[in-house]
Amino acid sequence: MLSKSLMLALRFAKRLGVRVVLMAGLAVLAALFASSLEGFIPEKLQERFGVDAALPILNILASSLLTVTTFSLGVMVSAFQAASSQATPRAYRVLMQDGTTQTVLATFVSGFLFSLTALVMFNAGFYSEGAAVVIFALTIVTIVLIVVAILRWIDLLSHLGSMDHTLWQVEEAAQNSLWTNASSPNLGANRMSEMAPPPPGSRTMLAAESGYVQFIDLDRLNERLAEQDCALWITATPGKYVLRGQSVGHVSCPDQDFADSLCGCITIGHERTMEQDCRFGLVVLAEIAARAMSPGVNDPGTAIDVVHRLKKLLWEYHQNLAAQSDAERDTDEDEDEVLYPRIHMPETTASDLVDDAFAVIIRDAAGRVEVMGQIFHALRDLSVARGPLGAAALAEMAYARDHAEAAISDETDLAKIRRLSLAAEG
Repeated sequence: MLSKSLMLALRFAKRLGVRVVLMAGLAVLAALFASSLEGFIPEKLQERFGVDAALPILNILASSLLTVTTFSLGVMVSAFQAASSQATPRAYRVLMQDGTTQTVLATFVSGFLFSLTALVMFNAGFYSEGAAVVIFALTIVTIVLIVVAILRWIDLLSHLGSMDHTLWQVEEAAQNSLWTNASSPNLGANRMSEMAPPPPGSRTMLAAESGYVQFIDLDRLNERLAEQDCALWITATPGKYVLRGQSVGHVSCPDQDFADSLCGCITIGHERTMEQDCRFGLVVLAEIAARAMSPGVNDPGTAIDVVHRLKKLLWEYHQNLAAQSDAERDTDEDEDEVLYPRIHMPETTASDLVDDAFAVIIRDAAGRVEVMGQIFHALRDLSVARGPLGAAALAEMAYARDHAEAAISDETDLAKIRRLSLAAEG
């Protein structure tokens, strides 16, 4: 399980500016320290690849790459804004973490800064003939990187900002979050009822600010609880919105200061994130389908596509859970063994996941036979799963049938929906 510091580091690394600054800094350092390698350059190379060979190329790079970078950044922002307006604003944060886009822009910026720095050093007289050979070699490497970046950028532009690209990005993020939850059910803590009363004599942990619970450092919490021989009952799971001063958990310790200090292990922010909130990815996909069913968009095909993706995610999540249980049995591990025995928190149930995935789409598409038909097929496929997922799918199927019968007035369409419902339940 990730620690809070590692989580913050990963978030920081996924920001666009970080990759740009890192590659730009390396480019500038390469230009500044090129002269330290001049002693290793043979005289024949100095005569052939000197200042006259490097300067024209550097001038071309310096004059063109800034324009290319500005244009590419404008294309990226426009494409991502268009995608968020067509899909959902929550998709914008997922798209901004696209690694290909960040690498391409970082390559353009670093190439520009390298060429500009090298030109300044040449004009200032810092480079000898040997250093010029090193700069020429680095310039060739820069050109190769730029060509590769341009080819990747051209390929990406063919679908950047499209609905397919947006859905794929959101689906991948949701899949990673669900996989994390499946590999460590309940995030490694003990399961407890969400409505369970606080233990007698426990101290209340109060939220230091208002916002969404984004991350809980369970590893650090368990260590600190073990030091004080205490237990913790978390009531605000990742994804829940809490108000400042509202309870986020209860600690079985006599010291209120210790209970307050544990709040530092819970990260609260203004936005929902997917590090530990496996439901958020399903919510974003469902919002895209709901936007597609709005009168202004009227795109049932996208809603059907989302239904298929949701079905795939839930089915693979169920298979991963089953595989995890089988692995524990094969290794003779106790199924009740948890990673953090001193922490209790409400579990994410299959009913929660199915409801997050399909409830919004069912309400918005209740009158559309083609979409409801695919929902019934999806729920039928999920209902064959053993355990809670199958039961949740059957319950959601009844919910879908009630909404369809209330929204559809045409008897022919209504009869079709009833046949689909009976076939799904049978």
